[in-house]
Amino acid sequence: MSVREVGEVLYVPDSSVVCSGVLRRLVVDGAIQGRLLIVKELITYFENLARSGRAIGNVGLEELRIVRGLCESKGIKVELVSVGRRLIDLNFLDAAIRDYVFEVDGTLITSSRSQWLAAESMGIKVLYVPPTTRKLTMLERFFDEKTMSVHFKEGAKPVAKKGRPGHWVLEEVGDTPLTREDVETIAEEILEAARTSPEAVVEVDRAGSTIVQLGDYRIIIARPPMSDGWEITAVKPLAKPKLEDYNLPEKLVRRLERRAEGILIAGAPGMGKTTFAQALAEYYANKGKVVKTIESPRDMRLPPQVTQYSKVYATSDELHDILLLSRPDYTVFDEMRTDDDFKLYVDLRLAGIGMIGVVHATSPIDAIQRFLRRVDLGMIPSIIDTVIFIEEGAVKKVYEVSMTVKLPTGLREAELARPVVEVKDFITGELEYEIYTFGEQTVVVPVKGVVVSGLETKLKRLFMNLLPSAEVRIQGSTVNIIVPREDLRSLKKLKRKLRKIEDEYGVNINLKIV
Repeated sequence: MSVREVGEVLYVPDSSVVCSGVLRRLVVDGAIQGRLLIVKELITYFENLARSGRAIGNVGLEELRIVRGLCESKGIKVELVSVGRRLIDLNFLDAAIRDYVFEVDGTLITSSRSQWLAAESMGIKVLYVPPTTRKLTMLERFFDEKTMSVHFKEGAKPVAKKGRPGHWVLEEVGDTPLTREDVETIAEEILEAARTSPEAVVEVDRAGSTIVQLGDYRIIIARPPMSDGWEITAVKPLAKPKLEDYNLPEKLVRRLERRAEGILIAGAPGMGKTTFAQALAEYYANKGKVVKTIESPRDMRLPPQVTQYSKVYATSDELHDILLLSRPDYTVFDEMRTDDDFKLYVDLRLAGIGMIGVVHATSPIDAIQRFLRRVDLGMIPSIIDTVIFIEEGAVKKVYEVSMTVKLPTGLREAELARPVVEVKDFITGELEYEIYTFGEQTVVVPVKGVVVSGLETKLKRLFMNLLPSAEVRIQGSTVNIIVPREDLRSLKKLKRKLRKIEDEYGVNINLKIV
């Protein structure tokens, strides 16, 4: 380093003020009057990121280039220095920069609160510029109260989904196709906002993709070589409904409060599963329950008392240990995809933690089937007791899951009785599916039509001779038999057989005399 003039202030920026544009703003505003020292290892760090395809690397290098030009125009001396340490990671680099500032008796420029506090404790002079309220990004200007998502792709016009889940249209929101430079500029603006805003986090930053949670916006940036061109997709929830807004049947609300502890929320992509899971998590939190979430990315908007964990920054084993030791009443597992995700759900549920899992499924029974190859059949009712199917933002179906030992529907030989998982419509009580082992295979058998048909046949055969005038009406698991008063004497002979039918088919038979 060259000779330091008397009274000259040496300013050394760390990484937090480069990508955020803070360093540029300080130069423009005249806050830097001495010499600006740029650490070579910081340039190397951004260069390595850029070479690996991570957009933030180009942002950092571009900012340093702009700052050097501004300094030259304002007569501020710029010098490259080295901290003399091998680059390991960003935290190590910022600590090395801090130590270097201490050695040269300079002034550290930072926007990191932890860096500022550490420097103050060492007696280092600090120019601390806390993160400011971010400006609206170019991307956010494409959203209005009806916009679900916005899609930018180089070579194509920008488009937006407008409407609501299940009822939306794709509209062009720009007149001309976007160039690669257009999309890259929007991406750099998003990344800059993510680095400076306390309400933002970069969840994933890979060679070909970056996922950012910026306030309410979940933003996916894809670029070559992973994709055939630069692309940005941003999704924003249109509303933040409470559980009361879903107008659930009182019977279901009571179950969620008292009995449901192994809950699956299923539905097709974009149908509102995560929105419902968010409402349920907030409902439990307001009921005085300890609630935590596992997300990737963390895009639920929840009150501060709900801790949100990211799968990106923790392994399944780490999440398992944390949740097992902290023992929340409920854990919301958003977007279960891999075997490790399902294994973690099962392990925590069997440990006694209430679990709410969100899974992609085209029908509610599909959600249960995703567990069949991963766990033994006998464990299903212990880990899943309630399945809630979401369609077009509303609850369309609710299943309750239980196990019994019986002769599966359609089989006749008594020795074929076995453990059977029953899947019933929770609202009507009607049995819709049976799951059991047949030979070496686990089978899922739809029985809704079979039960009704077989029951009607059996009852009609029973009444044909003794009560030909009786009328049979089947509603779910309830059978109403209307018997004329003059046939009461014949009815007494059938009561034992009716009780046997109740046990065999799992129904309730009500007799009505007219």
